[in-house]
Amino acid sequence: MSVTKLYIPRDTTALAMGADQLALEIAAEAKQRGETIEIIRNGSRGLFWLEPLIEVETSAGRIAYGPVSSADIDSLFDQAFVSGATDHPLCQGLTEEIPYLKQQQRLTFARAGITDPVSLDDYCQLDGFNGLKKALQLDGQQIVDEVKASGLRGRGGAAFPTGIKWQTVLDATSPHSPQKYIVCNADEGDSGTFADRMVMEADPYMLIEGMTIAGLAVGADQGYIYLRSEYPVAYQILNEAIANAEAAGYLGENILDSGKTFKLEVRLGAKAYICGEETSLLESLEGKRGMVRAKPPLPAIVGLFGQPTIVNNVLSLAAIPYILSQGGQAYADFGMGRSLGTLPFQLAGNIKRGGLIELAFGVTLRELLEEYGGGTFSGRPMRAVQVGGPLCAYLPESQWDTPMDYESFQAIGAGLGHGGIVVFDDTVDMSAQARFSMEFCVAESCGKCTPCRIGSTRGVEVIDRIRNDENRAANMELLSDLCNTMIDGSLCAMGGMTPFPVLSAVKHFPEDFNQPAQNNKGARS
Repeated sequence: MSVTKLYIPRDTTALAMGADQLALEIAAEAKQRGETIEIIRNGSRGLFWLEPLIEVETSAGRIAYGPVSSADIDSLFDQAFVSGATDHPLCQGLTEEIPYLKQQQRLTFARAGITDPVSLDDYCQLDGFNGLKKALQLDGQQIVDEVKASGLRGRGGAAFPTGIKWQTVLDATSPHSPQKYIVCNADEGDSGTFADRMVMEADPYMLIEGMTIAGLAVGADQGYIYLRSEYPVAYQILNEAIANAEAAGYLGENILDSGKTFKLEVRLGAKAYICGEETSLLESLEGKRGMVRAKPPLPAIVGLFGQPTIVNNVLSLAAIPYILSQGGQAYADFGMGRSLGTLPFQLAGNIKRGGLIELAFGVTLRELLEEYGGGTFSGRPMRAVQVGGPLCAYLPESQWDTPMDYESFQAIGAGLGHGGIVVFDDTVDMSAQARFSMEFCVAESCGKCTPCRIGSTRGVEVIDRIRNDENRAANMELLSDLCNTMIDGSLCAMGGMTPFPVLSAVKHFPEDFNQPAQNNKGARS
């Protein structure tokens, strides 16, 4: 008797939409109807508006159905969905042909949603650990040179060239010890971002492989994943994947009989946004309060426990296996200018089709919003879009045709950050959004420097006075001066970038600051 394979994601988004219960109910219904099925809990494809997305394996490829709820189970079985029948209203056709997915350029997310995330066999069958095997044939400098050739830049927001950071750690020496570390910043806290989580929940071996290659490159034998504590599913999957990789010889002592060692641990974060800043993260990882360190010295020279340390974002490290497997030039062939490779853009907020879209740098924001996002969830016109997290600018429609690359966004006073995109419709009150930016800094500042700690508090007060129509002109001028002080005087990006969304809201949506708050358009969209 043939067994039909059904794929039901175990990703956090799918779980939030009832995927676990759905899997149990489908298994029970199949047993009752005498259908022989095997349910595989894969990662998500990132088409979140279709979750839970169920895929049925057929000779023609996987057929997708979604979003599926418990109420749909009877009709799905009645219409023979386990045979890949396509006449059910929830059928999306062949998964790979869904336009949202088909039009993407998936390098980092090539395996996302295809494999059981903790199956080593699945990973290896789809080119997994090929990059590691090649890296084991190279010396550290050759690995670093390949990363330099790729043009990869940090995907956590700062966009610093990854190869230069690795070169610094490779060349660094400590007077106390030869110990070096690889630290993965998985404290994904920006609004509208979930790409790091998707890597860890859908393809954890890719991150493990990337970190191991980094260790080989610079001579580090210990790595840590500093994981956002709000990601319990990723925590479980990562630890299971690490144990499997160690047992199979891809991690730990004597990797693939090479004589090389790299050990890896997951550490839960401190539930603080500021710990996404690399030096604050290192303080927290050392067991201290997450406070920003003054730079210099750079973490690449004096990092974790005072030793040379690579601190890279999940997406940066996850790109490494492709670069080593296919070559740096193959990665650099994507993108434009100095923004090379791909970036997973994440659509969230008031958007009809939220999810992850991996494309080469250069696509416009409007293309992402309209062709992929399909407009707002509310059906109302879009008014503002925040790209890059809570410390980046709000963009009006006049800027939506800007190419999504680091230099183009910098030219308009905006930032790509981690690739998160949050959409607001025409009911949003941008003076309330400006206030939210300052209030966010009040809550999340580590408190070490005065411009950030005190400036954000005063910022909330000044914006409240503006919204209450108290001496508006003078307070608008004071707000501008306060923002400039925070930009120039803050110790890190927390205080230094908080004014960016505030100033962009004032510049592009001045009408929301020119009337009392009670007459404004409404609360946060």
